[in-house]
Amino acid sequence: MEKFIVSARKYRPQNFSSVVGQSHITTTLKNAVRQNQLAHAFLFTGPRGVGKTTCARILAKTINCENRQEDGEACDKCNSCVSFNAGTSLNIHELDAASNNSVDDIRTLTEQVRYAPQSGKYKVYIIDEVHMLSAAAFNAFLKTLEEPPPYAIFILATTEKYKILPTILSRCQIFDFRRITTEDTVHHLGEIIEKEHIRAEKSALQVIAQKSEGCMRDALSILDKIVSFTGGEITYANTLEHLNILDEDYFFRLLENLSRQDLAAALLLFDEINRKGFDGEIVIAGFSEFLRNLMVCRDKRTVELLEVVESFREKYQQVAATISLAWLISAINMLNEADINYKQAKNKKLHIEMLLIRLAYLQQALSIETGADGTIKKKRIEQFRAVSFKKLPELVLQIPVPEKEKSSVSGDEAKLTIQPEKPVNPIKPFNGEAGEAVIQTPENSPEKTSKPTLGALQKIRQKIGKQANNKTETALQLTAEELKKAWELYTEKLTEEKNHSTATNFRLAELLITGGNSFEIYTESNIQQRFIEQERGELIDHLQQYFNNRQISYQVIVKASTDDNEPVERPLTMREQYLKMIQTYPLIRELKDRLNLDLDY
Repeated sequence: MEKFIVSARKYRPQNFSSVVGQSHITTTLKNAVRQNQLAHAFLFTGPRGVGKTTCARILAKTINCENRQEDGEACDKCNSCVSFNAGTSLNIHELDAASNNSVDDIRTLTEQVRYAPQSGKYKVYIIDEVHMLSAAAFNAFLKTLEEPPPYAIFILATTEKYKILPTILSRCQIFDFRRITTEDTVHHLGEIIEKEHIRAEKSALQVIAQKSEGCMRDALSILDKIVSFTGGEITYANTLEHLNILDEDYFFRLLENLSRQDLAAALLLFDEINRKGFDGEIVIAGFSEFLRNLMVCRDKRTVELLEVVESFREKYQQVAATISLAWLISAINMLNEADINYKQAKNKKLHIEMLLIRLAYLQQALSIETGADGTIKKKRIEQFRAVSFKKLPELVLQIPVPEKEKSSVSGDEAKLTIQPEKPVNPIKPFNGEAGEAVIQTPENSPEKTSKPTLGALQKIRQKIGKQANNKTETALQLTAEELKKAWELYTEKLTEEKNHSTATNFRLAELLITGGNSFEIYTESNIQQRFIEQERGELIDHLQQYFNNRQISYQVIVKASTDDNEPVERPLTMREQYLKMIQTYPLIRELKDRLNLDLDY
């Protein structure tokens, strides 16, 4: 049984012309080889699986080729090329910096550089994943990288250029590899399936290319898996099934249901998708990409950004013409928020269903119209309406009349009619004039020009102002006696809470009133100051409640020493400690002399 080799290794490019999607780099390298203008250090950077290590190997083989072609390609026939293809060349050394990232590994490499090649012109050192080297290893590599022997060439490859020291970057020629386009990936996959005699639909290859996201190695790995899964016949349907991708027909149906505001059909369609095993996160991501493709289809200048299977392009453009841009933007924004909050949702199915409900009625919630100046404005569908007040009936009170007054009043009882107060005039919508509100009054009202009554907000403000004035009037005056009482109350509270250390420091503090609402606290040391400061929040609340004054504030100050001659305590040096010990215990000096000890002060 022949040993299976994955396509990524079997069809790895062997010369510059077979490298896919990096013509801007291969052309530069071929010209440099042909004109003999090779740098001593290269840095290949870019996404994974785009050909960095492959180009490094091709360059290493080409510069040592004995019969190089005119276009700068290797001949693949000379001894150097044959030994390279067989993996036995002694002039090419590869180092995986991910597993050999220490200073010792780099020192071993730099020692090898000192030996000239036995055959060929150059010794090439390829260091893959160079960003994994430690900082010490980078520094050990600097001098050799800056001034290598004339026969040594270094090729560094990395996916994370920003992790490399600037001193390394400045010593290299940098080549930025880009992602491989979908068209180039599809073309390369088509060549491979033709060589392998595999039947595949072009739409299936386009799906594989989109799934690989510009990484050729991933595209070839996916191709190998689908070939094993399908038995050598790749179709659009089995590719979607294997890659766990939702068919775009589902999204077209879902959009149609949402446009018709057929919520029941949309929920049933989502349930069908859910029963097929597709997670809600896949639905959100797929529908977001679907709406994004519709959005770019609306403008001829952005149609080239559409990344879908060719069979769907025409359908995308037809549907995009029927959907408003405002709806698409709002829907994409809602899907983005749902994607962010999806992992935090406990009931994930309900989370998606609530999203579909909002999308179904999005058109009712928002209406887009173009203004006279061409700007796009948002407005509510229903216009503002004036507040209508119900007319109250007349209130009739029946008051009994005394016997003495019955003669002057007709009937046994007199009726008192009380007219209700006039209702507040309804307010029209804001008329657009800055700082002006229009008051609507009936045409037959004699008070049409009178000022409107105070609104509820103004009444609340007046009420709060009165309460604030009452509180200010009842505030206690900050005096030394009252401050001492409040301070003692808080100290007792600390004692009850068994916070004895803080309570002791509070008792030792001195208080001095400096203003109508402020005072100062004097402490003996910084430690006492910290004990008082840690109670600042609760202490200020206590004082403000005690004095009924929110303006109370204080400052904690450490008292400075008034006596300049007062000795300052400091730790004793080792010599001072020894002198003090022998002064107290003279036998220590005798012991030192007998043992002939030398003290290290």
